[in-house]
Amino acid sequence: MKAKNWRALERPYTRADYIAGAPQPRIAKYTGGTYSDDYDYELLLVAKEDMQIRDVSLESARVSLTKYLDSTLGSSNYFMELKAHPHHVLRENKLIFGAHADRLQEGMRRAFGKPVGRAARVLRGSTVFRVLVRENGLQAAKEALDIASKKLPKSYQIVIRKLEKKAAS
Repeated sequence: MKAKNWRALERPYTRADYIAGAPQPRIAKYTGGTYSDDYDYELLLVAKEDMQIRDVSLESARVSLTKYLDSTLGSSNYFMELKAHPHHVLRENKLIFGAHADRLQEGMRRAFGKPVGRAARVLRGSTVFRVLVRENGLQAAKEALDIASKKLPKSYQIVIRKLEKKAAS
């Protein structure tokens, strides 16, 4: 499976300013819904393992999360935030196989590779998505985070926190 190649955190961190032609992240927006101070609950999608998540997976999960919350709660009754940022540039050293391929490539000599995409490096216990909702939207937010977690590699848990109300002064 090709997708398995990018999950482990074994590769070194590579900064985009040192790599010519690094692709832009494919994430359209990092927030969704409407921010307000009167939300009752904060739901977090937390990673259970160390991993790398491709930017296309994050975008797919974000789209499904916001679409579900928009259709069930409406855009003014929740606030969603994507916390994982795809800074890591993925590289691939393409090799040609077949007859006379040795004349076209150099093997592992100068094997830095060409940029092929981006990934977010996520450690165990890190938050990937954060959703703020009121009391009546708690179940819908749980279902939306469950749907989003199925678009991402490996496994996650949903942490629910009751937010403290600020005293009016």
